[in-house]
Amino acid sequence: MKTTIPLTTAMFTDTPRVLLTNDKFKVELFRYPSGIEAVKLNNSRGTVTVLPYYGQIVWDATFDGRSLTMGSGFKQPLTGKDIVDTYGCFAFHSGLLANGCPAAEDTHPLHGEMACARMDSAWLELDEQGVSLRGEVEYIKGFGHHYRANPAVTLLADRPRLCIDMAVTNLSGNAMPLQYMCHMNYAWVADGVFAQTIPDEAFRLRTSIPGHVHPTPKWLDYTRGLEAEPTRFDGMNRPEMCDPEIVFFADNLPQYGEKVSFSISSPLGYGFSTLFDTRQFSHATRWILNNADQQVAAFVLPATCRPEGFLAAQQAGTLLQLAAGESRLFSVETGMIEI
Repeated sequence: MKTTIPLTTAMFTDTPRVLLTNDKFKVELFRYPSGIEAVKLNNSRGTVTVLPYYGQIVWDATFDGRSLTMGSGFKQPLTGKDIVDTYGCFAFHSGLLANGCPAAEDTHPLHGEMACARMDSAWLELDEQGVSLRGEVEYIKGFGHHYRANPAVTLLADRPRLCIDMAVTNLSGNAMPLQYMCHMNYAWVADGVFAQTIPDEAFRLRTSIPGHVHPTPKWLDYTRGLEAEPTRFDGMNRPEMCDPEIVFFADNLPQYGEKVSFSISSPLGYGFSTLFDTRQFSHATRWILNNADQQVAAFVLPATCRPEGFLAAQQAGTLLQLAAGESRLFSVETGMIEI
């Protein structure tokens, strides 16, 4: 049996309140000092904090006492128009009309309009397998595109894992472009080891340099070697080489099978992993950064294309088109490696 509980903004206060509790889950509602509403989903292994009305950003995830979230200077989510205004979260939805780093000729915001969208509604769904925060937003522009997006975050019962979903439906009478990335900003793992069910050689170094990246001579020398031999990457043992960021791309994932998994493991005995379907996500990005302000080991970012902006995807032939009335669903399972 599934239980549905509608949410309203009036239910969120500065003092956390328990909305529901049973032998599997507890759900708490609160409001950050910044004024942003948050839902804290708890199970026996940990917690996931989601922002129900702010792009349904997953602000934080912690399991078995260990944070999965990138290191940053953000102490709480902050209101803004673009994701850089609140870039301290565990995961966000990048897209949907465009995603990634815009080139000089692009007109879209960094990582698209969905990342910080103000949601129209939010609700909880509870059953024996999990508790889900779900939401809906309708995007419409005069003489422009019109779609409905339905994101969801599900905390699984008695497991240190969650599912992140995004469904999008084109409500316009014309086709709309579609770019989507499930952007998970995982914590830095010192001396971490990557593994995946696709060949190591599938990853190639990003050779373009976005405007926010400011290379040093040392970094340029290091990345020239990685361009020739990406498998030589040893940045998890040498974090100083990951400032500025180092990014790898893997394309045409369906050639490696319908289901793929990616992970990073620590010599301390823990690790993180992500599973998804290549029929939904044909591309993967690996984003590594370690400096005084941000520490992140995004071992896989599943996507429909490379995150190099709208025009780059259009030119590469990887820009999807959603026909009038057509829907697409994207789903990712992620969290601690279960031993």
